[in-house]
Amino acid sequence: MKHIPSCPDTFSGGKRAIGATRGKRSNRRITMTRTRPTEILALAILSVFASSGACAQTLSTLVNFDVTNGVFPSYGPLVQAINGDLYGTTQDGGANSAYGSIFKITPAGVLTTVHSFDSADGANPYGALLQATNGYLYGTTYDGGANNDGTIFKMTPAGVLTTVHSFDTTDGANPYAGLVQAANGDLYGTTYAGGANSNGTIFKITPAGVLTTLHHFDGSDGSNPAAALIQAFNGTLYGTTVYGGAHADGTIFSITPGGSFSNLHNFDGTDGSTPVGGLFQAANGTLYGTAQGGGANSDGTIFKITPAGVMTILHNFDGSDGALPGASLIQASDGSLYGTTVQGGANGNGTIFKFSSVGLTTLHSFDSSDGASPNAPLVQATNGTFYGSTFFGGTDNFGTAFSLSVGLGRFVETIPASGKVGTSVRILGTDLTGIASVTFNGTAAAFTVVSASEITTTVPTGATTGRVEVGTPSGFQVSNGPFAVYP
Repeated sequence: MKHIPSCPDTFSGGKRAIGATRGKRSNRRITMTRTRPTEILALAILSVFASSGACAQTLSTLVNFDVTNGVFPSYGPLVQAINGDLYGTTQDGGANSAYGSIFKITPAGVLTTVHSFDSADGANPYGALLQATNGYLYGTTYDGGANNDGTIFKMTPAGVLTTVHSFDTTDGANPYAGLVQAANGDLYGTTYAGGANSNGTIFKITPAGVLTTLHHFDGSDGSNPAAALIQAFNGTLYGTTVYGGAHADGTIFSITPGGSFSNLHNFDGTDGSTPVGGLFQAANGTLYGTAQGGGANSDGTIFKITPAGVMTILHNFDGSDGALPGASLIQASDGSLYGTTVQGGANGNGTIFKFSSVGLTTLHSFDSSDGASPNAPLVQATNGTFYGSTFFGGTDNFGTAFSLSVGLGRFVETIPASGKVGTSVRILGTDLTGIASVTFNGTAAAFTVVSASEITTTVPTGATTGRVEVGTPSGFQVSNGPFAVYP
């Protein structure tokens, strides 16, 4: 266990390249370019909904991957399932040695391998799992399946896996990222390659497995999307491509659930390049992201962009504070943004950072013994603790899983994060016993307590976009983000 000596401010107001793959498309890599901050622009994030409590910060290594339990944790974040456990994937290793695995970790750090891929059912999962509203976990594999072009699968929390779709190049190939479930119930995602122009695709698939290709990238509008899509409060989906666009440095795009596509921004190197990590929408409605390369020091950037496409650079990494941010940011329950860098920091092995209105604070620099090259985004579990993984480092240099506590309190999470009046919603949390009330932005809702980690409810008549609040005997637990109510 490693103790971090400094306490962050509270928020007011020769490594393997990322994307290095094995097998037939190992030449399609997301390259990492080695690269002093500019003026920090204040984040207009909404007020803090959870107090930070104690100031102490503690990083704990929970798992050292060792081939049998997987090798090289994937680029997607861990996901907290309805049973309270955290699920993730490894790109290689597992019972079949080279095809990867799915694992779960209890919040205390006990790991169980729940599935090992065998190529027939998929191989080399790079993206995150998705907890869908029907209770299944959905994900993708980069390779394997009927045509060795990758798959979409679903799995029960207990580990029973079903292949939902095998790509065949014409409808896309090599899905790099995980999926997102939109308010209409369908799942949306991207493929890194394949499609009509071999530059990747955007698709939707029903939970039952009916796939529709919505867009074929042609290079001019971007190529090789590697990050998961997000659905914004306005109902539109947003994403990034690693390459392509006007300057071949990647793009930011939007697409409606029905398939109407728009190119919002073309990176040109000065504002960043190769945006591997994708976007997220903060409570203020603005989209935030990272570019792995480019910027003032060629070490990558943090940026914000409005849904209409107005871009602002917030931070240029300079190596000492991290380099090559390869994962999306998250907004924690204290309102601040948290993320990771693949390289840089005190030891050159990557960092965990916090970004708030006062600028960037490095919370941890990895030293290889506790992990190296954190490629994946952090996830904040409902107990307030952050969890994540590193691609390298640890006892066997095959990567680690870790937790980071910064003293934040409990909160609740909704699945889905948006919906219409009458939509069924699962509320995940910690110690959800003796519940007295559930409200959607102040509007009361009927509810059923399923377990200590799950409540079921529906969006009540009169509800508007805002936080979900659960009244417990020990006080209120508030959702980590606003629930978007669509008309």
